[in-house]
Amino acid sequence: MHVAAGEMFRSRRVASFRGVDQARQALTDIFLPVDFPSARASNIIDMKLNALKVGRLTFGHMGFQDAVRVETAEAENYHIDIPTSGRATMRAGLGSPIYGTQQTAGIFMPGRPVTIDCGERFAQLSLMIPRAQLQLEVENLLGDSLARPLEFSAEMDLTSPGAQLMMHAVRIIDEASELEGGPLAHPLAMQRLEQVLMHNLLFAQPHNHSAALTRPSPAAGVRPIARAVELLLSDPAHPWTVTELAAAVSLSVRSLQDGFRRSMDTTPMAYLRRLRLEKVHDELAAAESVSATVTESAARWGFVHLGRFAAAYRREFGERPSDTMRSAARAHRSNN
Repeated sequence: MHVAAGEMFRSRRVASFRGVDQARQALTDIFLPVDFPSARASNIIDMKLNALKVGRLTFGHMGFQDAVRVETAEAENYHIDIPTSGRATMRAGLGSPIYGTQQTAGIFMPGRPVTIDCGERFAQLSLMIPRAQLQLEVENLLGDSLARPLEFSAEMDLTSPGAQLMMHAVRIIDEASELEGGPLAHPLAMQRLEQVLMHNLLFAQPHNHSAALTRPSPAAGVRPIARAVELLLSDPAHPWTVTELAAAVSLSVRSLQDGFRRSMDTTPMAYLRRLRLEKVHDELAAAESVSATVTESAARWGFVHLGRFAAAYRREFGERPSDTMRSAARAHRSNN
């Protein structure tokens, strides 16, 4: 399996350019300073660019009609370049070249410039993740500070199960960007998507802390788990992440997850999802008419996939969300 070719983030078009200066400025504004040395003489470059900000993550899809060289300044953040059509040779600093195809992507570390030699009709998905945020996610997962900065293997095999899972998260964000008033309009849902993608990356791609992430975690006591449950019960609408919840009860993410499994035979996020399903059910059961929509209620409580939400709701309550709402509306009419 490979990354399906095709334009991403179509509804977030920045512009189509034929001028080098405009293209340079657009990429500099969205990602980092770049130059096109091979296009200086003609002063023409044919580029299309779509861009989207999701929380602290930046997504872009760029396409070039003609072969072109792109040179970047030293990066401040982590960058992932994922070809969606055509081929390119990518190199960070004096490192080994990465031959980008729909099966191979490049991950580039902060502090190094990158050169990308793009072939004709080349397009790629570019993802920028702030250095501090991604390293903080590793620290929170480990429950300890990092002695060394996070360093990935530079070449990503897009056919691996982990990379495919990460790309699935990217495609969800792409689809969500097409929906007005959809998950990206709700901070809770957007934060969840952001963290899912970062965690998928950290477990998909080898890095210098991968071994530490797979080690068994210390057992968590009963009291921190009880406190975590209390926090979730008191405010299920809060945009909780497992990282934030673990920090709030002074546990590592792994210890928190293991504690929930031992004490409650579930995970923190599964427990929170159950609480939010109940909140949606309460809202729908109190509906006075069908003018309120299931979609709005589901999104308000952080459910991104309506199909999965509906299936989970039916498993939990034995009926479809729309059935709950219609029954409530009928009961209201009959009582008035």
